[in-house]
Amino acid sequence: MSDKSVECAFLGGLSQDYYITHDGDIFLGVLGGEAVYAAAGASLWSAHCRIFSRVGSDFPREWLDTISGAGIDVNGVRVLADAYETRRFFVYISPEQRADVSPAAQFLRMNAPLPKELIGFDPIARRRLEGEIYHPLALRPADIHQAAQEMDGALLCPDDYHSHSLLPVRLRELGIDIVVLDPSPAYMEPGFIREFPSLLNGITAFLPSDEEARSLFRPAVKDNLEMAELLCAMGCRFTVVKCGAGGVCAVDGSTGERWIVPAYPVRLRDVTGAGGAFDGGFLAGLAGTGDLVEACLRGVVSASFAVEGRGALYAVDAHPDLPTARLDALRTRVTRA
Repeated sequence: MSDKSVECAFLGGLSQDYYITHDGDIFLGVLGGEAVYAAAGASLWSAHCRIFSRVGSDFPREWLDTISGAGIDVNGVRVLADAYETRRFFVYISPEQRADVSPAAQFLRMNAPLPKELIGFDPIARRRLEGEIYHPLALRPADIHQAAQEMDGALLCPDDYHSHSLLPVRLRELGIDIVVLDPSPAYMEPGFIREFPSLLNGITAFLPSDEEARSLFRPAVKDNLEMAELLCAMGCRFTVVKCGAGGVCAVDGSTGERWIVPAYPVRLRDVTGAGGAFDGGFLAGLAGTGDLVEACLRGVVSASFAVEGRGALYAVDAHPDLPTARLDALRTRVTRA
């Protein structure tokens, strides 16, 4: 199935990341945020990418230049007049499990000096801020300007429920037919499930992780494909449950078809941004081919580049023949469930 050249919009946060990998590597103050990982994942498939985001006046301007230099349009990034917290600190307990913990306690356990940039930093308070209605860095519909109407598809990266309930309306006003939503863990809770029919109405594809999906449906225990079917029944056409090293489970709500796409085998170095990279590849594939399986394949290949390297823009520098080679190798391993 051939691809067409596509224009993709990525709506979400940019951040300054401080984290420790599953094998103990420490990264301090590096460019992060789901939007940039997703744009890098889409760029593997020659998509033209534009980021829409909000950052404070203290966000490193050179990072915007770096993103632009990688071929990703940052004209949709709004720099606010005031400074706002964009630091994130997290630790990987394993490649599959990430935790927000106190930096001071973590570095003490490692018998390592606490970086001065993290003195007094509370990642739990940051998470609470992200869950608030319209926190300062949450996108507003007015932030999505008319130029977005050129886009073939848009991805809503994890953000608060209020933003995710309003932004799709703005995207549809601009004539964007493909809208993909990656939820925030903050609202993947049983108390929000009654809101999901309105949230998913008109959404093309919903992309939760298996952990997020289980959290939404708890205490009921359901398998990934069953949860995907239930989510499709709430209003979206496609649901893809991301299962980390287990690949993805995908359901087409309009046909009832169910698919399992395995992960592409690579040596894991850093799993940060894997979900965002999958989202970007998925969006580029769906906009380019219109096919759910092909979109999942491109997403899985994009994620494979993210986890075998380090840095939000690592995938951008991949050899141009490698994505297609991985795509062809993986296609034979797709199974119908």
